[in-house]
Amino acid sequence: MRIALVGHGKMGGALLTQWCSVAERYLPDTKFFVIDPANDDSRSAKADRVDYLREPPATDECRFDLVIVAVKPQVVAEVLPDYASRLSPDGFVASIAAGCSIERLQALSGGAAVVRVMPNLPSAIGAGVSGLCADDRATDAQRALIERLMAAAGSTMWVADEDMLDRLTAVAGSGPGYVFEIARNYVDAATALGFSPEDARQMVLGTMAGTIAMAQASESSLEELRTSVTSKNGTTAAGLDALNGDGALGERFGDTLTAAYDRAVELR
Repeated sequence: MRIALVGHGKMGGALLTQWCSVAERYLPDTKFFVIDPANDDSRSAKADRVDYLREPPATDECRFDLVIVAVKPQVVAEVLPDYASRLSPDGFVASIAAGCSIERLQALSGGAAVVRVMPNLPSAIGAGVSGLCADDRATDAQRALIERLMAAAGSTMWVADEDMLDRLTAVAGSGPGYVFEIARNYVDAATALGFSPEDARQMVLGTMAGTIAMAQASESSLEELRTSVTSKNGTTAAGLDALNGDGALGERFGDTLTAAYDRAVELR
């Protein structure tokens, strides 16, 4: 199987690292071709499963079973049409370019089957959440291939249509930014309470990581877990009352996701 990765930016490079780590076990006959004008001579030696190229090989030399679009959305129209003739007869296109619709990708790739993928930043360490949305031309085998690739970078979730993919983008795609911002403010508050920035960071991130791990391992609801650590009239109760006693935190999260979704719709 020949897979072309068109573009080798931060996310594309991170995903490639995850894919290569599982290729021996799950994709033993797969060869990756990373095509990016920025590829330099230091990569000319080529890894076992990866060829780094500055431009696609000639059509009569190589056809791809899958072309993965990992360039900036504004240059997709310049890049993708060149690959329509390089797809094998049953080849298809997958795209991680935000804001490029399936309809647009189909038109630019000569009517090939298309799967859109929305990964998030933790995919870089194999702990991401990726949304997947396929057109009605994508076969079960093509869907299974994309799911297998993205499972190497974390968990996957299929959605029924692109509107739901935009909603997933608001929750998971943009989500790491919200978490980093919460953690940043949490650390600042701990520092203001008298801890050094280093100790505050260690304490906050450790608390967040342990709490999330506990929630993932539990069958209890998040509300039940919260209640289990909240003694009546205790310190946690006092803190929670200050945090969200008036429901403002819940409203702010609702506004956050709505704003991100609305922007995703504008970018279609």
